Amino acid sequence: MRLLVVEDEKKVASFIKKGLEEEGYAVDAALDGKTGFQMAMDRVHDLIILDIHLPGMDGLSLLHELRQRKVLTPVLLLTVRANIEDKVLGLDAGADDYLTKPFAFEELVARVRALLRRQTEAKLPVLEFADLVLDPSRRTVHRGGRKIELTAKEYALLDYFMRNPGRVLTRSMIADRVWDYNFDSMTNIIDVYVNYLRRKIDSEGEHKLIHTVRGVGYVLKEP
Repeated sequence: MRLLVVEDEKKVASFIKKGLEEEGYAVDAALDGKTGFQMAMDRVHDLIILDIHLPGMDGLSLLHELRQRKVLTPVLLLTVRANIEDKVLGLDAGADDYLTKPFAFEELVARVRALLRRQTEAKLPVLEFADLVLDPSRRTVHRGGRKIELTAKEYALLDYFMRNPGRVLTRSMIADRVWDYNFDSMTNIIDVYVNYLRRKIDSEGEHKLIHTVRGVGYVLKEP
């Protein structure tokens, strides 16, 4: 899944971004409100982590404007103030949760997972294609009863394929969804990870599910 962090303190933004990437998420970061708003309007993110105090455009104004424009991406607010009035203002503006600074990274991850799980379960509890089953709430993958262990990036890639069965996914589409804005399009990292994924889901002699579309990208389909 792809997350957006809007935080003006570079060290904090870098800390959050690096930690969430280690958890397997694709993470974009903006250091001011106006840039964050523009990135959020792309509607490619599954969750926004938003600091209230931002230069250019404060977090509450940013959030209010997003909701006015029908951008319903879940938002986790970060604030240095913990009084009830500020929390009420944030929630009334359209936030889904809040976290007071300073915070433990483990709590941030737990809140991110809870918001994403709530969103995922509301959309589609279990993804199935042929004999391949991906359970987003448990983050497990099985094929024909066989449990498949995936890295965080392999899981994110398979999740994207299974949400788009039969659709040709270009390398640019995959990069936008599974990686981030800073992805280097000149590398072959997408092809490398697709091969990693193929070896795991087709390792027991099953028919191939991920097929190459030469010069374009990949598609999840039955033979």
